[in-house]
Amino acid sequence: MTDAPRSTPEEPWPVRVVSQKVGAWIAKLGWVWVDGQVAQISRRPGASTVFLTLRDPSADLSLTVTTNRDVLDTGAPELREGARVVLHAKPEFYAARGTLSLRADEIRQVGLGELLARLEKLKKLLAAEGLFDRSRKRRPPFLPQRVGLITGRASAAERDVLTNARRRWPAVEFRTVNVAVQGPSAVPQIVDALKVLDADPSIDVIILARGGGGIEDLLPFSDEALCRAVFACRTPVVSAIGHETDAPLVDYVADVRASTPTDAAKRVVPDLTEEVRLIGQARSRLERAVRNLVDRESHRLDLLRSRPVLARPQVMVDQRAAEVSALRDRTGRCLDHRLGAAGEDLRHTLARLRALSPAATLDRGYAIVQRADGHVVRAAAEVAKGDPLRVRLADGELTATVDG
Repeated sequence: MTDAPRSTPEEPWPVRVVSQKVGAWIAKLGWVWVDGQVAQISRRPGASTVFLTLRDPSADLSLTVTTNRDVLDTGAPELREGARVVLHAKPEFYAARGTLSLRADEIRQVGLGELLARLEKLKKLLAAEGLFDRSRKRRPPFLPQRVGLITGRASAAERDVLTNARRRWPAVEFRTVNVAVQGPSAVPQIVDALKVLDADPSIDVIILARGGGGIEDLLPFSDEALCRAVFACRTPVVSAIGHETDAPLVDYVADVRASTPTDAAKRVVPDLTEEVRLIGQARSRLERAVRNLVDRESHRLDLLRSRPVLARPQVMVDQRAAEVSALRDRTGRCLDHRLGAAGEDLRHTLARLRALSPAATLDRGYAIVQRADGHVVRAAAEVAKGDPLRVRLADGELTATVDG
């Protein structure tokens, strides 16, 4: 339609012209191979034409396919709803109704071997892009405030998760979103549920749960769109799909893989009884540690108190007092000795002084003659006739005059 002249409001195209041009452009596409999932099969009794509704497993999109009964019986005689098929078809646009459909001349049902090969190829692609990288996986919180659950309505998986989680932690809260867990509408519904729960700020962890089933039943959980949606979630996702032996691709992308829905409940919430037991054990260990510490320190105090310096602290004072007394006595004796020696020396000195003293000489009958100026007369020539003299005796003194 790009080569058509631009119309103006004054010259609008009729609807039939637009429809014809769209049909002509689609007719140029030719024959193509189409891969999809059969959502509905309509076989009218006695009619040679069979109508199929082909759905994209990764998107909410479907097309009507018309084919001959012989084509269907030859290529896929046991075709059922939900099966994966590859068909060779030509797009057709019905101008009268404005609808697009496919006319198939060959239909092939995808076998299990081919499905597994496709899954292995997709697994390698996602692994190469880092969707399975362990370093990006997040650990769910120890005690989530609220748990998001995506599962089938009234399913055994839902019952197992809710029952076991509430048995382990009765106060746990859930926000459950029921979706189709197999069939053509499973992937779009699960992706939408993931977006809703991931946008809820009260949700701390999301559980994606489904019971067991065949490989075809679990195909939606290996879909590329679902794997990328799980990888894009900001909230940790726990995958609990099938049994232990089942391993859809979403198990590798999820932050935690649980072997069963019951195992998912055990991984998401702690066991109240077990936690109470562990707390009791921790308290017991703490009490023992404190008691041992107190006993050890008490023993150390007893040892310290048993030492003489603490058992009889006055002994140290008594010892020091005895030392001071001994020093004082020794000091007294030393001082007395020195004073005695000094007294003895003083007495000897006094004796010598007395012996050498002029007074002692006077006591022996001598006298000291002095002139008036106090000069001691030692020779007669030192005085003259008529000089007054002073005669000093041992007891008193006399005055005299020189007369010859």
